[in-house]
Amino acid sequence: MAETRPYVDWKLMGDFMEAVLEKLGVPEDDARVCAEILLESDRRGIESHGCNRFKSIYVDRIKDGILNPKTKFEIVRETATTAVVDGHNGMGMVIGKKAMQMAIDKARAYGMGMTAVRNSTHYGIAGYYVTMCTKENMIGMTGTNARPSIAPTFGVENMLGTNPLTFGIPTDEAFPFVLDCATSISQRGKIEYYARNGEKVPEGMVIGSDGSILTDSGQILKDLSAGRAALSPLGGSGENMGGYKGYGYATVVEILSAALQAGSYLRMLSGLDAQGNKIPYPLGHFFLAIDTEAFVGADSFKHTAGEILRELRASKKAPGHDRIYTAGEKEYEVWMERRDKGVPIGESIQKEFAAMRDEFGLWQFRFPFEESDAYNG
Repeated sequence: MAETRPYVDWKLMGDFMEAVLEKLGVPEDDARVCAEILLESDRRGIESHGCNRFKSIYVDRIKDGILNPKTKFEIVRETATTAVVDGHNGMGMVIGKKAMQMAIDKARAYGMGMTAVRNSTHYGIAGYYVTMCTKENMIGMTGTNARPSIAPTFGVENMLGTNPLTFGIPTDEAFPFVLDCATSISQRGKIEYYARNGEKVPEGMVIGSDGSILTDSGQILKDLSAGRAALSPLGGSGENMGGYKGYGYATVVEILSAALQAGSYLRMLSGLDAQGNKIPYPLGHFFLAIDTEAFVGADSFKHTAGEILRELRASKKAPGHDRIYTAGEKEYEVWMERRDKGVPIGESIQKEFAAMRDEFGLWQFRFPFEESDAYNG
C-alpha cells in the first residue's frame, strides 16, 4: 500500500524532539539519546514506539511529574560480570542505553555481561538495545515489565505487562536477526495507534472483564486503564491455541525484570496510588550481552547464523506466498525505503507536534506538512 502521509526529514524531527525535551529540563546529551531511540523505532517501521508516543509517554509524563527529566543512574551492586542499577524514575532510554553498554563492556572482558535495572521508566523500542550488541558481534537480550495489561490464561484481569522478550543475533548479512515483540498478541501502543487512526482492533486481541471480545480501540484504551479489559497473551485466551505459552513467557520477563533487582511488579506498576493519583511507573529491565568471539569466533558464528536464516528463507513457500522472512528483515527493508525520505507523520501527530512547537516557543522549526492544503483545512 502506497504511503500517503507526508515525510519529515530525520534530522528535523530529531532536532525538534531534542529541543522539546530540553525545554522540559532533560540535559542535552540525554535528550539526544531519547530522540535517537524514538526515531530508531520509526526507521524500522515500528510506529507504535516512535514519534507517535513522544507526547503521551514522555512529554506528558514529565509535565505530570511522574518522569524525572534529569536521570540519576546509580549502581547499587556490581561484580565483574553483573550489575544492579537504580534509575530513580529517570528517562528510561538513557538508563537503558547505559545499562546495556555496561553489559557489553563486561562481555568484552569476560565473555558475558548482564545488568538489571529497577525504578526505570518506558525505555522505547527494546530492539535498539540488542542491536547495540550485534554491532559489537555480540548476542543481545533484553526484557522489561510494564503496567498491567495481559490477563493470565483462564483469567480476565490485567495483571502482567506486555513484557517483550527481545533478542539480537549478529549475522554475516546486511542486517542482524532481531526478534522484538510483546508477549501479548498486541501491545497497548498498537491499540493507541488503531485509536489514533480510527481503526477497530482485530477480534481476539482484547477481552472484557466478562470474557467478551472487544474491538472498539478508543473504548478499549479506557477499559484497560479502568481494569475492565485485558490484552490476550500470545496464542490467545485459554489453552487451545497455546495462550499459556505467551502467559508463561510474560511471567518469565516479569520475574527477571523484578526479582533480580528487588524491583516492582504486577499491580505495583499501575501508575496510580490508592487514591487514584498518578505516580511513576517504576519499571524494571534486564540486559544480557554474550560475546560470540569467546565461543567459536565472531566470523564463524555469524556465518552459521546467516546460513540458517538463508535456508529458512529458501524453503518451500505456502500457496499464494512468494517470500519467507526472518526476524529483522522487514525492518531493514523499511529503513532502506525511508532512509532518504524521512519519517511519515499522520494527521493527529502533525497537530501534536505543531502544538508543542507553539507551546514551547520553538519558532525556528517549521514542518513541511504545514504547507499542505490538507493540513490547513
